[in-house]
Amino acid sequence: MSKRTSGVPRRTFLKTAGSALAAGAVAAPYVIPSGVLAAAGRTGANERLTFGHIGVGGMGGYHLGDMVSRLRRGEVNIAAVCDIDDKRLANASRTAGPQADVYRDYRDVLDRKDIDAVVIATPDHWHAVQTVHAAERGKHVYVEKPACCTVEEGKAMITAANKAQIAVQVGSQGRSQPEAYLAHRYLVNGNLGKVSQVDCFHYPSPVGGFAPDSDPQAELDWDAWLGPLRWRPYNRGYCHGTFRWMMESGGGQIRDRGAHVMSCAMWWMNADGTGPVEVEATGEAPQRGLWDSAVKISVKYTFKNPDWVLTWNQPGEPAPPEERTGQEPGGRITRPGYGAVYRGDQGTFTHWGGDGGTWAERKAREWQPGAGAKEVYQSPGHKEDWFEGIKTGKKTIMNVEAGADVAILTVLGNLSFLLGRKLRWDHSKREIVGDEQARRLMGRPQRYPYTL
Repeated sequence: MSKRTSGVPRRTFLKTAGSALAAGAVAAPYVIPSGVLAAAGRTGANERLTFGHIGVGGMGGYHLGDMVSRLRRGEVNIAAVCDIDDKRLANASRTAGPQADVYRDYRDVLDRKDIDAVVIATPDHWHAVQTVHAAERGKHVYVEKPACCTVEEGKAMITAANKAQIAVQVGSQGRSQPEAYLAHRYLVNGNLGKVSQVDCFHYPSPVGGFAPDSDPQAELDWDAWLGPLRWRPYNRGYCHGTFRWMMESGGGQIRDRGAHVMSCAMWWMNADGTGPVEVEATGEAPQRGLWDSAVKISVKYTFKNPDWVLTWNQPGEPAPPEERTGQEPGGRITRPGYGAVYRGDQGTFTHWGGDGGTWAERKAREWQPGAGAKEVYQSPGHKEDWFEGIKTGKKTIMNVEAGADVAILTVLGNLSFLLGRKLRWDHSKREIVGDEQARRLMGRPQRYPYTL
């Protein structure tokens, strides 16, 4: 992707990429008011927002489908889709419809003056760079989690977003789930007394990546997929769907689901804007295969003023087991094997999930607030909360600071594991203290032009 590419006419692109399209796919009709997409400048508070989608496979495909539903209801406009995989781009073009131009270079999407906001659902190592570049062009951003892969990336995201005064929503959507509201309300109203420890639990990261290096598929621009990362040969164990198990591009379960589970913990503990003073991790690295993220890892985050402890345990399993499976409104639900246990001096509370599904323990769902009970924010939906932030300037529920700080927690956990020692953290500066080797690992080189 060293050479900039312009938007490709949709008809031409679909013709050249026709072999990549699913058989029988048919574009649905779309009605766009005359002149909407041609109008230059930003939309007003009462006008439909115009979006570009950068990364349209996996979660990117989900987000695009969601936006298409909103487009059909006349709520939004979709002006562009972008990906470095031609198969995914062709499918996205079919999904988005004839009004959406196709791009292989995200920078061309960001250069469009008619686009108000972008949805970034690229691999993790792209999130910070693309968010910063979007902010520099004044685009509002919905970016998938984790927000960043290094401490310096997180700091750059915060600086760029605040300078541009854009609305950022990080895709830790657990905060916007209906039962997240019930859990938050239950905890805030002192039903556990003073909570001094939150223990996150998750099953281990997988072991794998046994394929040899090879040539990439013809439809994939491998150099562009790597982007800011160091160049390395293509390996199917290190690309779509598998990059999460590599430290440099993913970081394992702690960075994947940890960005969800710890997001809820930080919010419910009223800890947004704070950080630990110490981070200490132990674990087991894989003994075979390409993937190098910790299979097992336990991390202890010690907070001060107020004093409390957050842990990540992989593996870990809460009690009581009878709460994991039961009859709920709408049918029988089996809750996932990840979440967190909140430990107070008057009891404990468990929540499961933390991503697209957040399930609160029954006592929180059944609790009825009395007179004088404290109320908490109830999100109208993760994207709806973002839309409101765009149009009103309101801080989003998973804003850039909250998203970057949760991602940094996971980064620090991995760094402590890799270095084999405790790390001290100064959150006011977002810096590791007194450890020069660890400090050097707060950032990493990036390939030009994909730099912060």
